[in-house]
Amino acid sequence: MSTESDRLAGRAVDNRQFAAAAGSLDAAAAGSLDATAAPGSTDVPAAAGSPAVPAAPGLPEVPDVPADQRRPHRPTEGPTGRGGPVPGWLRFFGSEIRLVFGRPRNLALLGVLAVVPVFFGIVFRLTISAPTGPGDGPPFLNQLAGNGVFLTLVVLSLLLLLLLPLSVAVISGDAIAGEAGHGTLRGLLTVPAGRTRLLSVKYAVICVFSLAACLLVTVIALIMGLILFHNGPVTLLSGTTVSLGAGVLRVLLVTVYVAVALMSLGAVGLAASTLTQHPIGAIASALVLVIASEICDQVPQLAAIHAYLPTHFWLSWDGLFRSPIDWSGVSHGLVSFGVYAAIFCSVAWAKFTSADVTS
Repeated sequence: MSTESDRLAGRAVDNRQFAAAAGSLDAAAAGSLDATAAPGSTDVPAAAGSPAVPAAPGLPEVPDVPADQRRPHRPTEGPTGRGGPVPGWLRFFGSEIRLVFGRPRNLALLGVLAVVPVFFGIVFRLTISAPTGPGDGPPFLNQLAGNGVFLTLVVLSLLLLLLLPLSVAVISGDAIAGEAGHGTLRGLLTVPAGRTRLLSVKYAVICVFSLAACLLVTVIALIMGLILFHNGPVTLLSGTTVSLGAGVLRVLLVTVYVAVALMSLGAVGLAASTLTQHPIGAIASALVLVIASEICDQVPQLAAIHAYLPTHFWLSWDGLFRSPIDWSGVSHGLVSFGVYAAIFCSVAWAKFTSADVTS
């Protein structure tokens, strides 16, 4: 009987010793985890079966985590992921669009452009009762009394003298210099967007604004022309008569052509904007180039350089109102605009990517 009691008592002692040993192992593991989270501890016991990693002087030793307990690595999302470069570019582009079209100054510019077709439509309606002689007034003015569609072409010709170039110069000159002047350029560059993408977004917004400004003028001028003047089939410069819809389509082609011309001016303003921190200087540089080009284009002694001037082909859309369409002047103009845009965008990129931005 006593022997059986001693055997049971010894088994109880063994169970208590096993529980105590297991508790000490759990405490050691918990201590190692707490030591890992707490930077103040200096003596950290390693987990069972895991050698301790030597720590730098003054830092605690961190146990090596077993491979089956390590946190899986999440790779960076690629171009098709939610955070890829394409959605990021679109978000940046949308933010710039809202910024440009939300500024009161830019809205005032668009408001002035919208009022001009109304003003000239009323003035021409009160002063023109019959086709004028050739050479009187802006291009297509002598066709205005016959069809109100030509009011758009007259207004675009007049606005290309100052207001449309001024609007694009303001937007493009403020693109980089405005950010630098307000001290926000360095903050934009801290975002992992890159300077090239920043420039491309800025120029894309300039192009959108140029197209929007031209479309605004075209739509309002078309409405005023059809209200104040005769409408119906359109007689082209070649004497061929086309339907009203075909005439409006040709007007839209002219609008796109003018917008592309202004986009080339936007590249000039963007390049000037990278050379200064004052938007006024960049805006003035673009306007001076336009005015100087228009003056030189009127001097017969400079005929040798007329084809190389940035504004020489701005009014070369008359071929679109012939049947068949004469693409020679239009194609030369598009090539000229593309060359100027490529040159000045390259200048802007070369300057901006190598500049030391401190603002």
